[in-house]
Amino acid sequence: MNDPYELRYDPIQKDFLYLHRTTTYNMGTFYHRHEAYELYLFLRGNVNFYIENSCYRLVPGDLLVLNPEEMHRSYSLDETEYERITINLQKSYLHRLSTPATHLSACFDYRPKGKGNIVHLKEDQLEQFLQFTSSLEEALASDAYGRDVQANCCLAQLLVLANTVFQNASYIPTDIMPDLVRQTMDYIETHLAQEITLEQLAGTFHLNSTYISRRFKQHTGLTLRSYIVDRRIALAKSYLCEGLTITEACYQSGFGDYANFIRSFTKIVGISPGRFAKKNASLPE
Repeated sequence: MNDPYELRYDPIQKDFLYLHRTTTYNMGTFYHRHEAYELYLFLRGNVNFYIENSCYRLVPGDLLVLNPEEMHRSYSLDETEYERITINLQKSYLHRLSTPATHLSACFDYRPKGKGNIVHLKEDQLEQFLQFTSSLEEALASDAYGRDVQANCCLAQLLVLANTVFQNASYIPTDIMPDLVRQTMDYIETHLAQEITLEQLAGTFHLNSTYISRRFKQHTGLTLRSYIVDRRIALAKSYLCEGLTITEACYQSGFGDYANFIRSFTKIVGISPGRFAKKNASLPE
């Protein structure tokens, strides 16, 4: 039986996490989220990048921004070397780097969910970005006095550049997500509070249920069941943030069994619904 908790989460414990990686194998096979913002620069390879219900064939110089609510997945189409730079940043860290006049989280937050995630850097912008990341790598590898300040300066410069590029972007990437997968995601999203079965999906799309399941798993890395559970947990989190009780959040997000809701929520979120609600209630406005 397929594991209903296939969705992967990468917890980010530090203020930021910088990685410059080159691989010849697939990473990020499953849709996942981070507990932080992500700045991602694609340098080379043969890669499809999935964000929510869209998919893009990346081109060297593509810069992506992702917030903690956006599911995403990179998939190497072959064993070509896949090089990218990823920087994960905690919300609190971006807040400290920002000023009243310069909100460095703007490119992550001020856009519709799953939309406007990609820009393509011009040659001079890419060169500037790589200069900043090279200086950041030097600061992170150093034990000299002031290395943390230098790293913060590099990150601030990178974020100013990223925000400036996104503010002035006119680039529209081509979405290559198969219609069936996108329509299945849209159907699930609009029927979360109701029962969703393979038979219903087969009847809606007039296709064999096995074919729908196989195509969905091929492009998301997830079973339909695990995807539905995740979307319902995300809905329950929003209800808890709005002040609904745990019982109300459970049933209004489509869970028919309270014990299963508690177990699923704790497994996916990492804390119980009760602790999540208390933690959210204690956060400043």
